[in-house]
Amino acid sequence: MSPTHIRVTVCLLLAFLWAAARAENWPGFRGPTGQGISSERDLPTRWSATENIAWKTEIPPLGWSSPIVFGDRVFLTTAADGGVSCRVICLDRGSGRILWNNEVFQQPLRRKEGKNSYATPTPVTDGKLVYAVFGDGSIVAVDFEGRTVWSYREVKHYSQHGLGASPILYENLLIMPYDGSQEEPDKQVGWKKPWDQALILALDKETGRPRWTARRGMSRIAHVTPIIYNGILVSGAGDVIQGHSLADGRLLWSVYGQGEGVVPSPVAGDGLIYHATGFEKSMIRAIGVSGNDARVVWEQTEHVPSMSSIVYFDGHLFTIKENGFAMCLDGKTGQVRWRERLDGNYSASPVLADGKIYLLSEQGQTTIIEAAPTFRMIAKNSLDDRCQASPAVSRGQIFLRTEKALYCIGK
Repeated sequence: MSPTHIRVTVCLLLAFLWAAARAENWPGFRGPTGQGISSERDLPTRWSATENIAWKTEIPPLGWSSPIVFGDRVFLTTAADGGVSCRVICLDRGSGRILWNNEVFQQPLRRKEGKNSYATPTPVTDGKLVYAVFGDGSIVAVDFEGRTVWSYREVKHYSQHGLGASPILYENLLIMPYDGSQEEPDKQVGWKKPWDQALILALDKETGRPRWTARRGMSRIAHVTPIIYNGILVSGAGDVIQGHSLADGRLLWSVYGQGEGVVPSPVAGDGLIYHATGFEKSMIRAIGVSGNDARVVWEQTEHVPSMSSIVYFDGHLFTIKENGFAMCLDGKTGQVRWRERLDGNYSASPVLADGKIYLLSEQGQTTIIEAAPTFRMIAKNSLDDRCQASPAVSRGQIFLRTEKALYCIGK
């Protein structure tokens, strides 16, 4: 081989290694930060059901968990046989081929809302095990070959809405909130009437043994996936947004905000935590935290999202309400920078990448806008299938789950 060929080969190898090093996994709900933000560049902005699709794979029904991606594997959950059979599915990310589809246990069927499923919580992975939660509150850990490593089924969860929150990982902990309601004799308790039975469970991720259980005090029903911010667990529920110690679950601070059935997960940036209060008295609120003291900095009551989570970027908040009203707010003041009505209805949470926000409607249309205080639409792309799961982003590709299939969009 000539010196020129050697130099070219070395350059290509270094370019490949650099690209591989910056390629990002999407290991859980709302990605590596839990806030819907990707560091990926040059993502697709144009596609259809037949164009710019790397692959499409039919997925057995039904689950509304979002896909996660780690290395060459893509993981989903579903609840087959009418919701009884709890299954974890693994696909090859290169081809979309299903590598395994394993039943991990069967669950009893309890009440849920029509838009919910018995496999709504998005799984999470540390690159060794995949941790999945199903509608009855049961948790399972499987390895990348689909073998069950442990399961935990001690929580007998009931919610008038079903279960919608997703687990998260922190160091050696798997953390899962259970903000349910009372099944009998009074189903209003925990739903319309506050109660003190909500809990946050932390398990040892290697063994599945309980490490700590946190209590909220008085709260109501919710489906909020927590985030880690400034070394604390930030977790919302009906009527409250709270901070808990990651060491032992101790309640550090709690801020009241009337609302139940809360779904959007909190986001944080520039020293503030942002959350939506759910149904009843709907507000977007900014919370300032100093030590164990937390206070409301501002409140905004216009077009508050009840389903989709918020995106924070460059000092601004971007929201999409279920009826299609999108907004940009100033993060410091809550002032509305713009508001626009988009086509469709929305349940999925937005994703931000490379200065663009991807908004997926229930009708399968993804509207891409510029993440800026001035509204600019970049593209609209349709798959023409029902969507409620949030997108995943990894290695220049976008993964969209519809009611019937998983799409890998891009090269």
